[in-house]
Amino acid sequence: MSDVKTRIQDLIDSNDVVLFMKGTKEMPQCGFSSRVAGVLNYMSVPFRDVNVLADGDVRQGIKDFSDWPTIPQLYVKGEFVGGCDIITEMTLSGELDQLLSNKGVSFDKAAADKIREANA
Repeated sequence: MSDVKTRIQDLIDSNDVVLFMKGTKEMPQCGFSSRVAGVLNYMSVPFRDVNVLADGDVRQGIKDFSDWPTIPQLYVKGEFVGGCDIITEMTLSGELDQLLSNKGVSFDKAAADKIREANA
């Protein structure tokens, strides 16, 4: 198990934004993963996707690592941010913009504003 924990920590440490998800950013394989990847893609956030379906050890390992029971899981600059519901709420409230700005992660502010306008 410590090998999996080390692999997960290395992924988080070596990428500014990491999304542990079912499927890939190009082809999500569950609605929740699709929503979060869609938001990040739409906002032009550069992120590393990790397909937990391709590795059962990582699929369980990330849940143990974060002490969070569900996938997807988003990490920004080493910090666990949350899953689909939290990312959706943060996007709509503008908190995700603020987090990305504070952490020095590039994103398309106009696209983020469009998401909020469409959901107002």
